[in-house]
Amino acid sequence: MNPRPAPHAAIEPQPDAIVRSARAVIATEAAAIAELEPRIGAAFVEACRLLLACRGRVVVTGMGKSGHVARKIAATLASTGTPAFFVHPGEASHGDLGMIQPDDVVLALSYSGETDELLFILPMIKRQGIPLIALTGKPGSSLAGQADVHLDGSISNEACPLGLAPTTSTTAALVLGDALAIALLEARGFTSDDFARSHPAGSLGRRLLLRISDVMHAGDNVPRVPPEASLTAALVEMTRKHLGMTAVVDAEDRLLGVFTDGDLRRALDDEDVNLRGATVAELMTRGPKTIGPDKLAAEAAQLMEKHQIHALLVVDEERRVVGALNIHDLLRARVV
Repeated sequence: MNPRPAPHAAIEPQPDAIVRSARAVIATEAAAIAELEPRIGAAFVEACRLLLACRGRVVVTGMGKSGHVARKIAATLASTGTPAFFVHPGEASHGDLGMIQPDDVVLALSYSGETDELLFILPMIKRQGIPLIALTGKPGSSLAGQADVHLDGSISNEACPLGLAPTTSTTAALVLGDALAIALLEARGFTSDDFARSHPAGSLGRRLLLRISDVMHAGDNVPRVPPEASLTAALVEMTRKHLGMTAVVDAEDRLLGVFTDGDLRRALDDEDVNLRGATVAELMTRGPKTIGPDKLAAEAAQLMEKHQIHALLVVDEERRVVGALNIHDLLRARVV
């Protein structure tokens, strides 16, 4: 039987040393990123030209840590208007090469530029006439030499004190990938609405896509009373519709004002108000905050927060009441 390995002795952390180490990593990687900026020039522009002209998809590939970065770059490209996906170079030589088509563009990542799995599939890529963009740290490498465009991601040193773990080099590659994605986004005129359409399930998608008409109460579910309604009638309507307020409308359903829980409290506190004889028109708030049905639900949240209110009436262009919503509707829709 193999002897059971002895457990590692507990190491007492040294706070000062830990802070120094972390700060050194950040400083090293920040300096490497700064060194990338002067290299953005003709090669970067040509890479963007190839990607913009791509009639298929951008195939991003890489091994090891470069592969992880390649996956992230592919995801960022895809979510910002450039169709892209990741192909593992090892799997490519065992069938996945069929995923790469003549209309595609390949973006290959390898700091050394000598990754065997990448070099093995290059002849098949080149034979199909597929444009190749290489992102390496070695401009004289085999991968860089075979590429149509080479992006220089070289660094002075890794943040790892042993010089072994890819740290600064992967950060530099990631930043160049982000630079490509954003340059392409701006060149395409990609908008926040476009972004939301590819993120419909996320909170950002909800904020950018969900309209007032999607979350508001409409039809008979909207509390409304005429101006001559009694206080009792207004309270019954508010209670029945569960929105903490009621619209006060004329015969054509045009908004005259709103009566809220706050208006009720103020009326109860005012000795001059005849609660039995007063009409809702005498107690309502005139000129209430409203919103249109085509506005974003996120705008309703901003309006409520700005004016410290909890409900809004929805009106059309002629000030007719078409809906109502409160903060709970926005919470259920996960807009706030």
